[in-house]
Amino acid sequence: MSSVTKKAALLAAGFLVFAGGTASAGVVDVKVPFPFVVQGQTLPAGQYRVESDPLESSVVLIRGEHGTKASMFVLTMPADGHDPAGNKAALTFNRYENQYRLSDIWESAGEGREIVPLR
Repeated sequence: MSSVTKKAALLAAGFLVFAGGTASAGVVDVKVPFPFVVQGQTLPAGQYRVESDPLESSVVLIRGEHGTKASMFVLTMPADGHDPAGNKAALTFNRYENQYRLSDIWESAGEGREIVPLR
């Protein structure tokens, strides 16, 4: 990944405003201030709850909250590296031209899930 793309991903993660900053039991509440793409589907800007399936850790539910009408199940795998927000829950995005793509979901400094790209 080029340094420009890495910077865009970290910058995009920095634009997030966390609602309560929760990261317990595989749940992350977050407000995303821009539309974003997840596995080919565009989700609108808004409030989201991201939940890990307790029986199948590779499956994550992304569900719109507080008027955001979007939801989907996403296939993930363990992420390498560390949370760019330190020990706070965070989503990271890669910017491609004029759109952001969700790349990682971080619950803590060392516990993250990478979105499995569609082939």
